[in-house]
Amino acid sequence: METYVILLLCLAAFFAGFVDAIVGGGGLIQTPIALVLLPNLAVSSVIGSLKIPAFSGTAFAANQYLKKVQMNWKLLSTTAIIAFSAAFLGSNLLTLVSNDFMKPLLLVVLNLIAIYTFAKKNFGAHQERNLSPKKQLLLAIFMSLCIGFYDGFIGPGTGSFLVLGFVVLLGFDFLHASANAKMVNLATNFGSICLFVLKGKIIWAIAIPMAVCNALGGWMGARLAIKKGNGFIRIFFLIVVFVTLIRFGYDVFLK
Repeated sequence: METYVILLLCLAAFFAGFVDAIVGGGGLIQTPIALVLLPNLAVSSVIGSLKIPAFSGTAFAANQYLKKVQMNWKLLSTTAIIAFSAAFLGSNLLTLVSNDFMKPLLLVVLNLIAIYTFAKKNFGAHQERNLSPKKQLLLAIFMSLCIGFYDGFIGPGTGSFLVLGFVVLLGFDFLHASANAKMVNLATNFGSICLFVLKGKIIWAIAIPMAVCNALGGWMGARLAIKKGNGFIRIFFLIVVFVTLIRFGYDVFLK
């Protein structure tokens, strides 16, 4: 593999880790770049290899959040376990079938997300505590099943979907949503990694250097998010959603 390819992948991994630590969606940066730079590799091998840097960056970001943000460990542990299992199953399906049919649906969903987030100025500004623990747990299980499977099957945008789920379904503010999303995303990445290791799909020559760069980006992004707070995260979230819309729109209508 050419040296410049490795360097470009590492640069993409750094920016992916930085963005992912704040609002998720880092996969929208490194996944398309990796697919372009590695056209002769199987898609499942590329996606599998990218799970290693995604895991490392998420781990460093999660560590920063854990130092500053209080967690509901009972809710989080249940959500993470289910998300792990769902991601494992989703990754297994990825090795068997194509996933292009999901993009038109995601385009519609992301449009609705962008409109709602932009229109509702106080969206994610503070925590809403009007859910009973039982209802919150049920919603968390549903969210982790759906998004966990999606992360294992397709992947890009998972962090943003998790942040959105914690805000809309569970009533978290953006800071707490980002912190909890990192922990659940850690579980989904690990579930996928277990499957791809068993299948022999990971190319360690690109996975390891990208992991180092993604971790550095994740560390820097998390520190910035904690320092700036909810308003900054909300703006960053909108930017990532709009970029995601452009990306999926291109895939659906032009590619």
